[in-house]
Amino acid sequence: MHGANSSSLTPRYFILNGIPELEALHTWISLPFCFMYIITVLGNCGLIYLISHEESLHRPMYYFLALLSLTDVSVCTSFVPNMLCIFWFNLKEIDFNACLVQMFFIHMLTGMESGVLMLMALDRYVAICYPLRYSTILTNMVITKVGFATFSRSVLLMIPFTFLIRRLPYCKGNLIHHTYCDHMSVAKVSCGNIKINAIYGLIAAILIGGFDMFCIFMSYTMIIRAVVNLPSSDARHKAFSTCTSHICAIVITYVPAFFNFFTHRFGGHTIPHHVHIFIANLYLLSPPTLNPIVYGVKTKQIREGVIKLFLERNILRMS
Repeated sequence: MHGANSSSLTPRYFILNGIPELEALHTWISLPFCFMYIITVLGNCGLIYLISHEESLHRPMYYFLALLSLTDVSVCTSFVPNMLCIFWFNLKEIDFNACLVQMFFIHMLTGMESGVLMLMALDRYVAICYPLRYSTILTNMVITKVGFATFSRSVLLMIPFTFLIRRLPYCKGNLIHHTYCDHMSVAKVSCGNIKINAIYGLIAAILIGGFDMFCIFMSYTMIIRAVVNLPSSDARHKAFSTCTSHICAIVITYVPAFFNFFTHRFGGHTIPHHVHIFIANLYLLSPPTLNPIVYGVKTKQIREGVIKLFLERNILRMS
């Protein structure tokens, strides 16, 4: 087999073929992806810097937002530079172990992203339903513990993916029709039985995505009940307005995720493969690109923090 060790059926490297059937358009396709990546890095790093330097943003809601921004930058950085190398320089080879590392980080970080959105929903629940106890419930220690628990859950559930891929024989070749190393895309290159891979992938999706969505649903059910019982329409509007940015982030993240999930499992014969690849890339790139824009536009405290930061910089330059 091309690129395989002579002593085993494990390839030395895989070949990431980019977007099949559209190889001639790779350079043009790369431009919007590159633009989205630049916005992602600048927007999310800007949010992290603003939250760390602006004292008025040193609150649980913004700590979780900073964690979401860090996760978003990390997940994009785990695959976009390599994807651009495929599009621009035709550098399609990726070492077998490097492919496993990329696969682990992509899935671990997307699981982390879902977990942080769930924590942000719980934060809104505590802020609206228990406003007088908000600061005593969500202390810095509690935020650190739940953040670490979310990270540990993603790591522990994604580690088996690497062993499930490593155990498979690869006698059909080493060509992956994708822009990055996705668990099932790599497994499908194998000539072995990948049923356990598919089953465990579904279990991991349920344990992370299913659990997080259940917690988000329950949080907002109780938030709506609490908001409806408020005495005035102004109070109801003010309470619910604090959730709009988070609701937008949920929609931005879970709608592409669901679309990607269902098209891969039920649209295999009706949706062209290059459309699958587009959807998979947008699923990873869209939320990190749009989240800082949404929070910047819809969150008054962040807008005020940005204005204050620019004014302070201008005053320092003038002095």
